[in-house]
Amino acid sequence: MEKTPKETKVAVVIPAYGVANHILSVLSEIGHEASLIYVVDDQCPQKSGELIQEQCKDTRVKVVFNKNNLGVGGATLVGYRLAMADGADIIVKLDGDGQMNPKEISRIIAPVVQGIADYAKGNRFFNIEDVKGMPKVRLVGNLLLSFLAKLSTGYWDIFDPTNGFTAIDARVIKYLPLDKISSGYFFESDLLFRLNILGCVVQDVPHKAAYGDEISNLLVHKEVFVFFRGHLKNTLKRIGYNYFLRDFSLASIELVLGLLSLAFGFTYGLWKWISLASEGEFASSGVVMIAALPIIIGMQLLLSAINYDVQRVPRTPFTRLISAEGYSD
Repeated sequence: MEKTPKETKVAVVIPAYGVANHILSVLSEIGHEASLIYVVDDQCPQKSGELIQEQCKDTRVKVVFNKNNLGVGGATLVGYRLAMADGADIIVKLDGDGQMNPKEISRIIAPVVQGIADYAKGNRFFNIEDVKGMPKVRLVGNLLLSFLAKLSTGYWDIFDPTNGFTAIDARVIKYLPLDKISSGYFFESDLLFRLNILGCVVQDVPHKAAYGDEISNLLVHKEVFVFFRGHLKNTLKRIGYNYFLRDFSLASIELVLGLLSLAFGFTYGLWKWISLASEGEFASSGVVMIAALPIIIGMQLLLSAINYDVQRVPRTPFTRLISAEGYSD
């Protein structure tokens, strides 16, 4: 039996690293909708956990100290496991640097509480006025990452994939391979990939982000390769799982023929261009057509496969399916 919104037990998980200047303010603004709050001190150099124990009087707050630095994803998963053990129904992940407004938790969890989504995440790009206040580097980076995430996760209808303001139905976590999910800054993107493999419904929730004196711990020059490698790996895995192992459809054929056609067109065209250039000759119209036609056909086949993939975004919540089949508690 589904629980009513009033019966739903909401837990908030806050990974803490270098957030001592903001964490107390964040905790003070978490409303009554949260029953449990877990702050995971991930070997914070500013000793955020000790600061909370000394100054925070909120009885909902439990501070956990990691023996080793696990990264933002690893710290979040520690909180997930604790919240599940304490019977949480919905688990919210909230950053402790003050960029996310805790008063918006009720909006973030709404799609999950209503049963229309298994996972909800913030989207800072919905309101154009909010985007104007975003640092240009973050804006461009998020645009690029959002496109790569659409390819690797299969969620073509969401944006801002690295947004850390999220809510997940605890029943879904039981089916996730937690030990395989990225423990670093790639956590949110990797989690989306895992959710797609399960067939979970993900919904964006617009929210505002505040940028003040917080200092980001993300080193762009190091993480860019991690994100690129992660997205490429997940794209190949998702295609393999969904189009060749679990299913084989017209899109599967289009992918294979499209890639083969493109490969032939480019290889043949390059080979003829090099060989003719070495002899000082120009390519005939026939040679150009033999190279161009497979490329055009290949592009059309791949676009058709992508269109199929866009239409394949999960629409029925995973939690509804497992409830109907008697798998959930």
